[in-house]
Amino acid sequence: MAAVRQLNAEVARKIAAGEVIDRPNAIVRELMDNAVDSGASRINVEITQGGIEKIRVIDNGCGMTKEDLSACARPHATSKITSETDLLKLTTLGFRGEALSSMAAVSRLEITSGGFKMNASVTEDHVITPVAKTEGTIVQTQGLFENFPARRMFLKRPASEALMCKSTFQEKVLPRPDLSFTFSVDGEEKLNLSGGQSLKERFVDAMELFETEDLFYQIDSKDSQNNWSFSLVIGEPSVSRTSRKEISIYVNGRKINEYSLVQAIEYGAEGYFPNGTHPVACLFAKVDSSQVDFNIHPAKKEARFKDLSSLHRGVSSAVRNFFKQYTVKNLVEDTLEETQEELSGFYETSLQKDFSSQVGSSEKATISSIHLSPKNYAYPDKNFRGDYRTSFFNGSFSNGNKSYTEKILQELQSNEKPGEQPETKHNYIQNTLTDSDNFHFVGSALGTFLIAEKNDTLYIIDQHAADERRRFNEIMEKSGEKQNLIVPYSIQTSSASEDNYLEEIKDGLNESGFSIKNCGNGKWEVSTVPVRWKGSEGDLQRDLLQKRINPKDVLTATAASTACRSAVMDGTVLDDETAAQIAKLALELPDPHCPHGRPVYTKITKAQLFALVKRT
Repeated sequence: MAAVRQLNAEVARKIAAGEVIDRPNAIVRELMDNAVDSGASRINVEITQGGIEKIRVIDNGCGMTKEDLSACARPHATSKITSETDLLKLTTLGFRGEALSSMAAVSRLEITSGGFKMNASVTEDHVITPVAKTEGTIVQTQGLFENFPARRMFLKRPASEALMCKSTFQEKVLPRPDLSFTFSVDGEEKLNLSGGQSLKERFVDAMELFETEDLFYQIDSKDSQNNWSFSLVIGEPSVSRTSRKEISIYVNGRKINEYSLVQAIEYGAEGYFPNGTHPVACLFAKVDSSQVDFNIHPAKKEARFKDLSSLHRGVSSAVRNFFKQYTVKNLVEDTLEETQEELSGFYETSLQKDFSSQVGSSEKATISSIHLSPKNYAYPDKNFRGDYRTSFFNGSFSNGNKSYTEKILQELQSNEKPGEQPETKHNYIQNTLTDSDNFHFVGSALGTFLIAEKNDTLYIIDQHAADERRRFNEIMEKSGEKQNLIVPYSIQTSSASEDNYLEEIKDGLNESGFSIKNCGNGKWEVSTVPVRWKGSEGDLQRDLLQKRINPKDVLTATAASTACRSAVMDGTVLDDETAAQIAKLALELPDPHCPHGRPVYTKITKAQLFALVKRT
């Protein structure tokens, strides 16, 4: 074995540089950070041959003096911190001063600013020459890793490196919609983003999404007590992806890998994105600089927080509340559209016929501006069809002599309509297929779907999703009801922050059915759980302390699972009367999505069908 010895300065410098500059996009990252820190309002990034041959970043910022240029590319030279305590209150993107030094170690670095040009590399040490004075600063690197062949051979093809540089450029422009940026590859401009955009506009333009801007929304929230605020750009449920890759997290202007905040977005959106898909979202959080440490990763891709629980809850709650309002808004708009069609028809017939001489365009304008209050579309009174609904959805399948549908029909026929006297008992079956609400059940299709028509609209209903949503609603109506545990659950915390977190959510847990108390020394005891709770002690500890699920969402997740398992399954053959009841109730749902986000039905109007078959 060779003896231990200290590496020579050149080798040590190259190794250190490799931790910061591992490929061309790392240079783009560091130079864009410096340009933003300079106070520039316009930043141009140019790359040649994927950035391997040349990278040039031009800004109109504060510029550099001759003295700055003579020192800037030496190891750990920086103007942004002076002592280790400054690391606890960072307000700039760059701070350690190793970027320019690392570039000079693995490429030919040239910086022009303030009437001077500085060249530095392995063979040149801060050679400064006078040049014509320029606005701001121009930084250029050439020949990346040409003096480091072992690392150069692992670079990808120029086209692939160019894509990574573009991705880094997009990452850096998102949190600064107030600035102008351009990105050029081999002399061709690829992106041109003007300053003064909103976060939503910048996100859609910079990421070159195929979805339009009107499918995205911006959510803002602030907590002065815990010193955080955030803006979140998120797409509506129709904008979904099969992975989490398009959920980005920024804290104080830096993109970081922070799974707990990605998790917070997903928890808030749970139930609105179907079949395991994920939202497209970008979180821009601002946290007190004393509460976060960015100096734990060479590329600053990770951060350490003193306590992230408050921000986690704030993000999750804001996303959940947004989608609840979004769902109500869509329901109101759908119903408004149907109401407008009906009123328009009424205008065209009755009003035009009887009052044609008195009614003009202003009356039509009044009709089209009708506003329906969301409160009209809240959950119906729990007594609405209460007896029938309860008996129907408490049924279960059977492989015995008595079929599922026979059992349900007997229960339906034996129930009284709420509010009626026994002598006026009503048979719910007789008018099921066609009723006074313009509802007509057409039939079943493909072993999964129910077909119904109402108000000149054809509905294709997923029988499992419809039944699942109705059952879920019934379970949630009983939220807060408790059952005592014979042996209380014991939850053990590992830090004071976890104790504080449980103390904060204790009241919310109690409202959801979990009675919890602090027994001291990190031990918490749970004596009651919701009547529908199916989890274990370990499940509860993971949900509360690891996943940080909102107290109400613990029950929601259980209710969704219970409803799914007990609902009518795909492929189950139902008789027409039972199927018709499921279809009719599906069209009365206040939220026509199953608990996992899948739509209960799709619809097509008579006019749309006419258009499809070219009929007028």
